[in-house]
Amino acid sequence: MLRREFSTQSVAILVLSAFAGLTHKATKAQATSWNHGVFEAKNLADAVKAMGGSTPAEMSADVSLNAPEIAENGNVVRIGLSTSNPAVTQIALLVEKNPSVVSAVFDIVPGTDANFSTNIKMGQSSNVYAVAKAGDKFLYAVKEVKVTLGGCGG
Repeated sequence: MLRREFSTQSVAILVLSAFAGLTHKATKAQATSWNHGVFEAKNLADAVKAMGGSTPAEMSADVSLNAPEIAENGNVVRIGLSTSNPAVTQIALLVEKNPSVVSAVFDIVPGTDANFSTNIKMGQSSNVYAVAKAGDKFLYAVKEVKVTLGGCGG
């Protein structure tokens, strides 16, 4: 009986190990395929170019940005971004005066609700952009957020 339990447990461990190995390979493949250029962008135009656009972004009511007017602490600033445009496949969050302009990029699966919320750091008062990629068009919303206590080394 002891031998049978050991045998059953060994098979279970082998199956789980094989699954973990496949999952790790898939995760590693996804991690190497992400767009590093977006996170190296220095401004809105660079970010749009890195996301595959050649024309400047245009302001749109299809993109919503929910951000506070005043952030008392730049270490934790809650930002919400969404779009009602079903053609949007990607949406990015940019902070104009941060050392790294792009704070987050979200890929949108067709048929899902493109509604995101996250915390970011802001070093100083700045314009915050939500930039949405819809085919070959780039749409955005912008809001100025005033920071009273800096979060990026300030």
